[in-house]
Amino acid sequence: MNTKKEKNQSWGGRFNEKTDNFVAQFTASIDFDHKLAIHDIKGSLAHAEMLASIGILSSKELTAIKDGFDDIQSAIEAKEFYWSYDLEDVHMNIEAALIEKIGDVGKKIHTGRSRNDQVATDIRLWLRDEIILISNDLLSLQSALINLAEIESATIMPGFTHLQTAQPVTFGHHLMAWYEMLDRDYNRLLDCKKRLNQCPLGAAALAGTSYSINREMVAKSLGFDKPMGNSLDAVSDRDFAIELCAFGSMLMTHLSRASEELIIWNSAQFDFISLTDRFCTGSSIMPQKKNPDVPELVRGKTGRVNGHLIALLTLMKSQPLAYNKDNQEDKEPLFDTVETIKNCLKAFTNMVPEIRSNKKIMAEAARKGFSTATDLADYLVRKKIPFRDSHEIVGKAVAFCLVNNKDLSEMSMEELKKFSNIIEDDVYKVLTIEGSVEARDHVGGTAPEQVKIAVQAAREKISNSKC
Repeated sequence: MNTKKEKNQSWGGRFNEKTDNFVAQFTASIDFDHKLAIHDIKGSLAHAEMLASIGILSSKELTAIKDGFDDIQSAIEAKEFYWSYDLEDVHMNIEAALIEKIGDVGKKIHTGRSRNDQVATDIRLWLRDEIILISNDLLSLQSALINLAEIESATIMPGFTHLQTAQPVTFGHHLMAWYEMLDRDYNRLLDCKKRLNQCPLGAAALAGTSYSINREMVAKSLGFDKPMGNSLDAVSDRDFAIELCAFGSMLMTHLSRASEELIIWNSAQFDFISLTDRFCTGSSIMPQKKNPDVPELVRGKTGRVNGHLIALLTLMKSQPLAYNKDNQEDKEPLFDTVETIKNCLKAFTNMVPEIRSNKKIMAEAARKGFSTATDLADYLVRKKIPFRDSHEIVGKAVAFCLVNNKDLSEMSMEELKKFSNIIEDDVYKVLTIEGSVEARDHVGGTAPEQVKIAVQAAREKISNSKC
């Protein structure tokens, strides 16, 4: 970026000397807020049309402004626009370019507004568009998960608590748990968009303006639900940015948990799944290695997004109303959060269809660790033994198996009756991992049929979703 010197038209009349070169670069935001350029022009056009509607701009002047902005936008999109540090930010760069193109008419564009309400509007417009992109990415990942869950609806694996074998579940059921986590994230994103979609433009610097502006017209033109109700709040509020980052932290936490499980399952010690080579890397020294770099990196980027949330919360915690220069620091954390989220969602969406389950190994692991012990306890309860007594009986049976190096399903009827004489041959149906998962045939249960029902419900929900 060049550092050609121009007079800052924002405040040139008040100052007797030029801003120090270092200060100019230190306070400039153009390196990152140029990302808002198209949205800045969009907001300026809506403002100009409103000014024309109340007689501040003539129709000829409005046409000149529109033509000028068209040329500027074309130059920006072609990456031919010159961004100046001396003009500090995206707003003044674009306004200066407009004045250069159409003359003094361009100076009228800032009537009845401030950079304070301008930037607040730009960020909301930009983030609203990004939320739509993120929501579509989220739906794509959810679709990938439910497609795999349907395929793996009857694949049995161990379910864990404390990372210890607990009860058998199906792999499809586990994948649908990930879906549910993301579904909550999707709803949080929609809620964020609702509160975001209010228009600050017209609040001016902090107190509104003496011009008879039509804020409702501007809000409607820009697709906002309504103007913000208080001018002080309009220019100083960054709740929407914090809320998006909070959503991002929650989403990344969920992706990180899923990543952790994929990493564990992909290890030689578990060997539950395999990831295709396209989503792994090798070792520079150990030729046998196949490292799950994609889920590892997603897990690592969670800290990055969490850090941005803390940065924004800390930024805002001590600011008096209304606008303060501190708020310049709101954009980079927000921009990076959005970019990181989109990249991680894309990585996961591409990776999920390439997950391959090692069904035999999963099933064998589910048979270890006495995962059907609860089923035996439930069996005894159905035989009218109180649950606490059943719990103790099964505990003693497990202790016996540990000493004799066998599973509950491998016990003879004679051995089982030593612990309770009401046990009959039908007990073996509940002592198998297949019987265990089939028995959990209720809403939210792990039975294969329930997984298929959950998949269908999720598919219908996604098809009816829109941001």
